[in-house]
Amino acid sequence: MCTKEKLVEYYSWLRKFGYNDSHSGNASFRDRDTVWITPSGACADTLQASDLVACDLKGVAGANASFDARLHVEVYRRNPEMQAVLHSHGPYTIAMTMDGRDFVPEDFEGRLYFPVVPVHTIPFTDYSEKSPGLVARALSRHRITVTRGHGVYACGKTLDLAYKWTCSLEHSAKISCLRKQASPAAR
Repeated sequence: MCTKEKLVEYYSWLRKFGYNDSHSGNASFRDRDTVWITPSGACADTLQASDLVACDLKGVAGANASFDARLHVEVYRRNPEMQAVLHSHGPYTIAMTMDGRDFVPEDFEGRLYFPVVPVHTIPFTDYSEKSPGLVARALSRHRITVTRGHGVYACGKTLDLAYKWTCSLEHSAKISCLRKQASPAAR
């Protein structure tokens, strides 16, 4: 079961292990009809459980909720079995998906978990309007999805699974990037 303290711990790991910078990304978990989410501009190094912001499944977000609060709520509404959503900015994943094409991992574990990772191109001016529906639809069919040039969204029945998908995708993207550097024919 997710708790506020666990969400803060996992969010700090995203920073600690290089998936986010000090103030990027966001994270949430669902507790019945309440979604607890990181505040806008949260610093992963100093975030406390008491800083998390409550949102309801109707889309009413508490003061200073993350910019992506609507997106998180929409993921839970379309995927009621999901209990956690993580948003990160893994540099290898972003780099490997800048062309806007869906990402197909080349390594064994990546292919096992993600036969294909959908990548969405959303114009900056339309992001807040279009991202909740696009990301929620993708996460109803896939464990993870990417918004080109922006970052990764993962959901899971547990916080640990959402974290696993995030880490596994970044590892697969790193392997693909290193392979392309090592083998000019792979480019």
